[in-house]
Amino acid sequence: MAPPPVVTGLSPNEGLPGTRITIRGENFGSKPTDLIGLTICGFDCLLSAEWKSPNKIIAISGPVKGKGDVIVTTRLGGVGTCNVTFKGYHETIGPMKESAVWVEETTPLFVWGRHSLSPSSYQQEDPLGLSVEGNDKKFPEDDLITYFPDKSGDIAAGNFSPGWFLLENHHATSFNDLQAGLNYLRRKVEGQKEGQLSFLKANIGSVMDQIDTLVNLKEKIECDVAKFGSEPTLKLEKSIKESEREGRKLFDDVLARRDRAEKTRNALNVLARFRFLFCLPCVIDRNIKKGEYDIVINDYIRVKNLFNKTDVPIFQSALNEVEKRITDLKKKLLTDLQTMPITVEQQKRLIRYLVNLDCTEDPAWKAIESRSAYINKNIKQIYGEHNVEKTDPKSKSNSTSKFSKYNPPPQNDLNTVPANVNFIDEICLSISETFPDLWKIGQAYFSGELRVKVEPGRHVEFKHIVMTIMESFCKSIRSSLIPNTLDKTDKTTLGSWTIPELEEVAPFLPEILRCVRSTYIALIKLDLPSEALDIVSSLLLDLRIHCMSTLFKQAAEQIKQLNENWKIDFSGNHVGITELPIKFERIIQDVIQIVKESVLSTEQRETPLLENPTAHKELDKQIEAVLVSFHNALNNLSSDESCDDDEDTSPVVSQLIGTPINGYRTNYTNNNMPIWEHRLLITLSNCLYTKNVVFDNILKKFKESGFPAPETPVKNAKDKLDVLERTILEKYLEQKSDPLVGTIEPSMYLGRFDWDIEITPNSIRPYAKECINNLIHVHSEVNSISSSLLESVLPQVVLTIAEELYRLMSCVQNFSQGGAQQARADISALQIFFDHYSTPKARSYFQEALDIIPPLENAEATVVQDILRQCKARMRIQLLCLTSHANGPVKKRSH
Repeated sequence: MAPPPVVTGLSPNEGLPGTRITIRGENFGSKPTDLIGLTICGFDCLLSAEWKSPNKIIAISGPVKGKGDVIVTTRLGGVGTCNVTFKGYHETIGPMKESAVWVEETTPLFVWGRHSLSPSSYQQEDPLGLSVEGNDKKFPEDDLITYFPDKSGDIAAGNFSPGWFLLENHHATSFNDLQAGLNYLRRKVEGQKEGQLSFLKANIGSVMDQIDTLVNLKEKIECDVAKFGSEPTLKLEKSIKESEREGRKLFDDVLARRDRAEKTRNALNVLARFRFLFCLPCVIDRNIKKGEYDIVINDYIRVKNLFNKTDVPIFQSALNEVEKRITDLKKKLLTDLQTMPITVEQQKRLIRYLVNLDCTEDPAWKAIESRSAYINKNIKQIYGEHNVEKTDPKSKSNSTSKFSKYNPPPQNDLNTVPANVNFIDEICLSISETFPDLWKIGQAYFSGELRVKVEPGRHVEFKHIVMTIMESFCKSIRSSLIPNTLDKTDKTTLGSWTIPELEEVAPFLPEILRCVRSTYIALIKLDLPSEALDIVSSLLLDLRIHCMSTLFKQAAEQIKQLNENWKIDFSGNHVGITELPIKFERIIQDVIQIVKESVLSTEQRETPLLENPTAHKELDKQIEAVLVSFHNALNNLSSDESCDDDEDTSPVVSQLIGTPINGYRTNYTNNNMPIWEHRLLITLSNCLYTKNVVFDNILKKFKESGFPAPETPVKNAKDKLDVLERTILEKYLEQKSDPLVGTIEPSMYLGRFDWDIEITPNSIRPYAKECINNLIHVHSEVNSISSSLLESVLPQVVLTIAEELYRLMSCVQNFSQGGAQQARADISALQIFFDHYSTPKARSYFQEALDIIPPLENAEATVVQDILRQCKARMRIQLLCLTSHANGPVKKRSH
């Protein structure tokens, strides 16, 4: 309870019995009642002790002799120690020596004679007849004890030692003086050996006085015998007894009352003297009501030390009453110890009380068991409350106060916090508040702070308690959010939850992760064993993977819900695109940032998430799913031909306008809906922008945010977009190239024209002009959407025209001279006008068509050149349309 007392100084450090000693040291108690024992050289001096301060006591030494320790005993510190010693000694005191204590006077050496009783005869003479002057300095008594063990220098003592006497009284006397003293002692002894006659002569006066006294005594006895007989004492005895009987008759009542008064006075004296014992039961009751258990325990220990071995019945009865109250107090303290909630300091105080009261049970282990049961009960109670709430799919938690400890839920869902989210927040808060107290009380128990003996096997039991709580905590969270990570037995034991929809729980996942991390950090600070922390670490890893997966799934759902408004942006660096790919990129960047901040960030004792193969595989899977979801959105937009801008839009088609198409939304009305060909071009432009710009930006964002570059998912998505581009281009060419090519042959043979008739050409034929104008129309349409599409669309149209011209020329069986000139002028003109969008394959078709036409002489070829020159001059604007590009030159296709 307190450090043991230590005596460090004495003043004085030697003295006679009754010497007033000042004792200094440490831990002498905080009040006088704390001092319960004091011994000086083994003699109990508590009655004379006077407590001054925790460092000072004043006491009177007892009849001690020799060196010894001064031992102080306190109520809380027990028996102390002593760093110094006290030496007690006795001084021989003669009749003329003033003394403050009663001493036994030594037998004086009487000189027989009439004047033998004079005061000077009491003066003790030196046996050697020597003076003691010069021997004032005492010889050390410790050395005398060492030289003469079990001896004494007292002449009258039975263990008298001459050597002790000489060293003690004549250590400074010369040898010659000692020889003279010896001769004196011999003469004195010889003088006492003279005969009886000499003795009588020397003491004749005393002898005569004695004879006279004996004669007088004989005469008195003879007179008494004659007068009272030979037995005078019998009559005296009879008279005394008769007087006693008469006296008793007179004073029996008075004596009886006196006896009762004496008994009453004795009883009152006993009550007054032992008032502390007899009043203690009431004092204990009063102090228990006040909660002053320290006073109760101190009083109990004190009375137990004083009266525990008493045989007095009344004392035993009083002690029994005290013991009854102490037993009730132990029960009350044990109940309070196990009643939750209670702080660790309160539990430690109660354990200390019970240990001081010698409780038979192990109060520290009771405290640990009660805290463990309290934590497990809280986990089950919280789990049951929220699981019951969530059993009803319509039930939502309308309280958001639980989330305020960490971070508030998203503002758009304040009133619909899912039950499992509130459960995780509340159980994390409960563990963070209650488990540290269990760990602290356990550490205090095993470190010896509680002063309780640790029974064998308690370490294993405590470890089992900790592991059970950690497993219960983690399994309950898994059951509420990621039940797929539980085995079949745990699923059956814990029951099932109704997992909320993705869009309901996804906004809260980063906050859930923060809650669990906060609890994990609190557990790490407690320095728990690795096995317990690994359980929570495994849960945290699975939550991080689940959070990452869910956030990407939510992003995929958001991409599916994107609106296409078909409004083309011409102001940025990349023209001809709508907001759709920009929104897609923004969603991806947002989810990357959220995952980086909440999932990829590593706290204490966490490993990087993406070093885990499962997490890396899941990340690639979700990234590819997100990218594919946007591909599907573009594919669905390019596949929908039902909402074309026709005048005869059916009612069913009208209902589809502005509604989701195959799970993806469009944001337009029938009035501002672009025609089908324009929608194809817009979608194609968005595909190219996504593949060439957005995917690269996304890849860069992943690298900057600490993700491994998702090369494979991006490559797979680009491959899908390549296929989609070709599909969209084929659809557009079906809409444009087929009608355009189909008009060439009818226009070529309009008016029953034939290549073998004799004509004189002066310009290119109308079909050639129509081909040029049709291509310019396609050029204008594509350029109005995005000039970057020109190199993708127009070369395919030109290729189709060149192939058709080659086919038509192959079908001509005979060319006249004029027909040859006309055909060569038409094809050459088309070749010149379409040169910027002609692929090598298209040029080969044009050349093969010219090779089919018969060759011309120089004069005939001059006519063709004149026609081409005039055509360039007349159709300069058309040629300019197909050779100039407002947004920079168009790279020629190599295929």
